[in-house]
Amino acid sequence: MNISKIRNYITKNKGKSFLFKYKGARNQVEEFSGKIIEAYKSIFIIKVSDYTNRVKSFSYNDVLTNSLEIREIALKK
Repeated sequence: MNISKIRNYITKNKGKSFLFKYKGARNQVEEFSGKIIEAYKSIFIIKVSDYTNRVKSFSYNDVLTNSLEIREIALKK
């Protein structure tokens, strides 16, 4: 996968909810759910779905290097 494919995927799925897993510095791992609310040339913005309604920004390079994993939420039927 390359940056342009990642950018297209994120732009196409703007407004949808996903599960995110961010692998930060010193082996810290943060898992959260949220919506992609905005996509720009170099970064995209996620609104976290919790009581704080935090907003986080990531670069497309984070996805490319597997620092940020994006998984679709499976809907129950």
